[in-house]
Amino acid sequence: MRVKVLISAEEIAQRVQELGREISGDYQGRDLLVIGILKGAVVFMSDLIRQISVPLEVDFMAISSYGQATETSGVVQLLKDLDQPIEGKHVLIVEDIIDSGLTLSYLHQLLQSRNPATLKTAVLLDKPERRRTEFTPDYVGFTIPDEFVIGYGLDYNHKHRELPYVGVLEN
Repeated sequence: MRVKVLISAEEIAQRVQELGREISGDYQGRDLLVIGILKGAVVFMSDLIRQISVPLEVDFMAISSYGQATETSGVVQLLKDLDQPIEGKHVLIVEDIIDSGLTLSYLHQLLQSRNPATLKTAVLLDKPERRRTEFTPDYVGFTIPDEFVIGYGLDYNHKHRELPYVGVLEN
């Protein structure tokens, strides 16, 4: 299989830097809890937190709505919960991609019920054509067409996460 580059490593680095500045400005004077959604958001989150200039902590959650498939099942499963309470904290959820919106919508509702001071979301990739909910992320790296993407943390059957760019598998 070949991979067609959709977003280059350089474009990603520049946009992550811009997002880091924007988030830093929005949270100036406040501590931030950044929650990465495993496993796909790890690469994006690692680069993003190094571009954020306000004090922050990190935690992780694992959610699944895909299993081994390339399309969401519509059923969201919580595989790993947070290690700490979020009540009264400024929380930023970091996710690799939003397509149907079901996972992030579920996650946002779940975390909102835990009474954070603020709750926002940052996604590297947005596929609005696939949206099945009204959920809109607060920070978006790139809006992409409805193609199955890999690289920069995103996988296909647990492979290709290590690619420094976002690409589309071609036969």
